[in-house]
Order: sequence, then C-alpha cells, then structure tokens
Amino acid sequence: MDSTIQKHLVISAVNIRKGGTLTVLRDCLGYLSSCREYKVTALVHSRELCDFPGIDYIEIPWSVKGWCRRLWCEYVTMAGISRRLGPVDLWLSLHDTTPRVHAARRAVYCHTSFPFMKIKAKDFRMDFKIPLFAMLTRFAYRINVHKNDFLIVQQDWFRKGLSDMLKFPEEKIIVAPPHFEVPQIKGDPSGIPVFIYPATPDCHKNFETLCEASVILENRFGKDKFRTVITVSGDENRYAKWLYKRWGKVESIDFHGLMSKEELYDHYGKSACLVFPSRVETWGLPISEFLPSGKPMIIADLPYAHETAAGAKSVAFFEASNPDNLASLMGEIVRKQYGRFSPVPPSRPASPAANGWKELFSVILSQTKDL
Repeated sequence: MDSTIQKHLVISAVNIRKGGTLTVLRDCLGYLSSCREYKVTALVHSRELCDFPGIDYIEIPWSVKGWCRRLWCEYVTMAGISRRLGPVDLWLSLHDTTPRVHAARRAVYCHTSFPFMKIKAKDFRMDFKIPLFAMLTRFAYRINVHKNDFLIVQQDWFRKGLSDMLKFPEEKIIVAPPHFEVPQIKGDPSGIPVFIYPATPDCHKNFETLCEASVILENRFGKDKFRTVITVSGDENRYAKWLYKRWGKVESIDFHGLMSKEELYDHYGKSACLVFPSRVETWGLPISEFLPSGKPMIIADLPYAHETAAGAKSVAFFEASNPDNLASLMGEIVRKQYGRFSPVPPSRPASPAANGWKELFSVILSQTKDL
C-alpha cells in the first residue's frame, strides 16, 4: 500500500515570468506533469505562463511588485501556505531564495551568478539595478540557506563559488546542466569574415570590449575586411544608447538589433566566428548553440565559459576587459591563421550531479537527510 502513496512536491516560482528561468520552470512542470508518483503544487505568478495538466496551481501575482512584497511572500505568505497544504515531502524553490516553509525536505535552484560579477563604477551609470541586484543577491542567498537539504546549480564553478560564499557543503550542491534545443546551423561563411555576438543590451554583457576591439581591427586591416554583428539597435536603454553614441559610426560594426530565433540561427550559419565577452553568466546559451557548428569561438577567459565550451573544436579565450587581446585573436580569423585556437576537452561535473529532471528529483528525494 505504501508504494502507491504519492509524494507531495511544491514548486515555488512566483517571481519567474520570462527568460531562462521561465524555461527552467516550464521544463520542470512539464516533466512532473507526466509523473504519477508525485502530487504537485506550483506557486506561480500566473498559471498562463506554465499551464500543464495534473498540476495544482496557486497564483500570487502581487509578489513581483517590489522587493518588500517579494520578501513578505517568501517569509510570511509561503509559511502560511505550507501549513495549509499539509505534509509536504519536498519544497523546491526555483528562484534563488529560501522561503520560510514547513516541509520534510527543501531545495533551492540557484540561477543568479551576479554575486560573482566584478562591479564597475560604470555599471551604476548605465543601469544601477544590475550592480544593486548583484549586491542584494549576495544577501538574499544567505537568508535561511542552511535550512536547505540541497542547492541546485548549472555549473561546477558556481557550486564551488556558492559553497565558499555561503559556507554550504559542496557535497550538498547538485550540478544539473540545462537541456536546450540544439539548432540546425546551415550555410557556410562567404565573403569577408563575420563576427557575431548575440546578447541583450545589459552592461554586464560587455559589448564595449568587442566594439573597441573592432575599431582596433579596422585600423589594422581596413574597413571592408570584416564585419561585427551585435544584437543591439542603440535605442533600447541607457547602455545601448551609450554604445551607439560611441561606436555607431564605425563602419565595421552592425548594430543589428534583436533577432528572432530563426534569424539568429541564419546569422550563425553566415558567421565565421562567435565572440562572447560577457563578464558573468549562469551558462552562456549562445556558446552552446554555436558549438555544434565546429567553427571558431573567441570567449571571455572566465569559469562559466570554460565549462560551457567543453567539447568545442576551436576556441580561444581572452581577458574580458582587454580589447587589444580580443582584437589580436579576431585578427587570426581575418588572416585565417588559427595558432591560438584549440579544442576544449569534454568534462563532466563531479557528484552530486544530475542529467535531467528525473535524475535530479531522484537525487534529492533518495539521499539521506544527514548527507
């Protein structure tokens, strides 16, 4: 009889509305929707964002209207909900913070890598919310964190960093790499080499290093020897306007603007090289999207990039704040001389690790409490 009793899982994700975190939420609930061994309750901003059969939903739309409401929801509202729901076998928070709840087992999915970004004075001028969020997250991660049985991250460097920052045991931090669609990149580069960098115009994405490197490269090779394509139009926000004001007249730089997924994949096919200078990432999806093409990539020499690029055929790493270093590597692409490009060996995270949601829930629910 006991084998037929469903475990009650609560997935709290009231702050998730878009981007990669929403993809994680949908993937999680999509998997749980097909699992008869679990009774699942999902706390969300809106059911319409992630509606799957077999899931009980509690909508809390007001929690996203400011940090005070978010904190009230996490540490007051959810405590009451957890009592009303009755016995809960696992409470999994999918958005970084540890709520105050009653559950036999608790875990938090840690997305935000901003606490490990080196903040610059310019970040406050461009978008004060990003460095402020980085500082607040360092504090938010700490609240109640030791009440968790596990933390979940996407990369091993993040596990080590959180363990050091929070004094949380590494053996209780699970590495669960994301699953994503592998694009079919068609077409080969023709004509002058094209460098592409797809990213949102946020100050930590470090477009300025690529723009300055493109100026250096243009001065060395000429205006018609290469093209740099960035997914910024120049009017999105203060940072984008600053980029366009400084480099908008550089002939070799194409301020293309936002691309659809299909358009981006088409540009991947036409490009000779992906450049990825972002100062901090949880994963760095464009690296994984471009990697199967086998074409060269020039990537910031940072821990996230080394892990995401594992298995790539031709990669060169550069100091993220050094446009001269980047321009030198871009020059090798223009000259078709790849002396500093090399394969990145495949790697697997150490245990505990999980490949997919089935393995992840198995690890969380099967381990003894005194791990």
